[in-house]
Amino acid sequence: MSNSTIKQLSVFLENREGRLDEVLATLAAGEVNIVALSLADTSDYGMLRMIVSEPDKGRAVLKEAGITAMLTEVVALRVPHAAGSLSKAMHQLVEGKVNIEYMYAFANGSDAAAVLKSDDPEKVVSILKESGFDVYSADEAYRANV
Repeated sequence: MSNSTIKQLSVFLENREGRLDEVLATLAAGEVNIVALSLADTSDYGMLRMIVSEPDKGRAVLKEAGITAMLTEVVALRVPHAAGSLSKAMHQLVEGKVNIEYMYAFANGSDAAAVLKSDDPEKVVSILKESGFDVYSADEAYRANV
């Protein structure tokens, strides 16, 4: 993993009462701060994706509680708060023939961050930087808004 990518903590959730609370409480007890999250679900299960303060520690505390979690390499694009910024960045990725599997965004101080999952994160970073965009380092992404 390079300096230009970050680790996302992902948890597969059975769609049952209290499961999300269990994951969040476990992270809180382990003093792992959630910076951003995305929850996608079907009728049977959900996928909780999070950017957290300490991804390796987050995975470990969840594992200790019997909760399976995985770490995924993602890119956190720095998106200026200006109309069309995200559109321009996505256009560059389309032109570069990069497939984005999913994306979610969160406010991060004076900018926003768009978390991008691709099968080629290094290519995503390269295209974005060549197009005048910037990406968050792990240190910046894991401690958003501070």
